[in-house]
Amino acid sequence: METKTIQTDKAPAAIGPYSQAVLAGSLLFVSGQLGLIPETGEMAGPDLASQARQALTNLQNILEAGGTSLSKVAAVDVFLSDIGDFAEFNGIYQEFFSEDKPARAVIAVKGLPKNALVEIKCVAMA
Repeated sequence: METKTIQTDKAPAAIGPYSQAVLAGSLLFVSGQLGLIPETGEMAGPDLASQARQALTNLQNILEAGGTSLSKVAAVDVFLSDIGDFAEFNGIYQEFFSEDKPARAVIAVKGLPKNALVEIKCVAMA
């Protein structure tokens, strides 16, 4: 199976040895996105709401660069540094996935890169 790397300036550059996304056949695998502003590489804010919205916007921009959209997302994995943010995150998440709700896992983790509060990755149909 042939793969293609997806890269866009509308999302932050990878902060390690990985791609923003990889298209493999009819599936687009999007790497974990933090709430980083693409132009500056800085967090969108110190709070969960600003970081979650930016991470979801970054995810959306990568999906579009890969020729797909949020409506084609099949599965989402969310990593929260504090599971106490679960309810707040759900409200923000629903702003982006109001109609087509993919399968999802939310996992509490001890820490995230750049001390982020949330990281989100997904798999979508291309």
